[in-house]
Amino acid sequence: MTATDPTMTALAHSWSALSVLHGRIESRVERALQAGHGLSAREYSLLDVLSRQHDGEGGHLQMRQVADSVVLSQSATTRLVTRMEDRGLLARYLCPTDRRGIYTDVTDDGRRLLEEARPTHNAALREALDQAAADPALAPLVQAIGQLPGDVRSV
Repeated sequence: MTATDPTMTALAHSWSALSVLHGRIESRVERALQAGHGLSAREYSLLDVLSRQHDGEGGHLQMRQVADSVVLSQSATTRLVTRMEDRGLLARYLCPTDRRGIYTDVTDDGRRLLEEARPTHNAALREALDQAAADPALAPLVQAIGQLPGDVRSV
């Protein structure tokens, strides 16, 4: 295989298109959440993931699972949780069955902010995807996103 191999060139172009789409979506969502709610896209993601926890079997996420869900390293996730805890949006507590385990939950203030921010997030996401769908290089990716299962985190 050479650097000018058409297969690799096509793959590189596809990867570039995916990167461009991600950047556009993240940028639009970030601006909308910051302007409307003083919340970053990562903070929104963290609130969203943690708000889906439940008290049943396997309902609370370990920090490693949270980090995977918000696509951050475990240490970056811990720093983000600390900042959001300082803002009163999250609270940590010891696992009742394993004193070594520490869980994080969304506070009432965090839930309120998440619910206020959700329409802003969804509208910015929809606008970014609609704009990308008009770009012939990105339209196939937008179409593929529309065909994904409702909750790809379970895949």
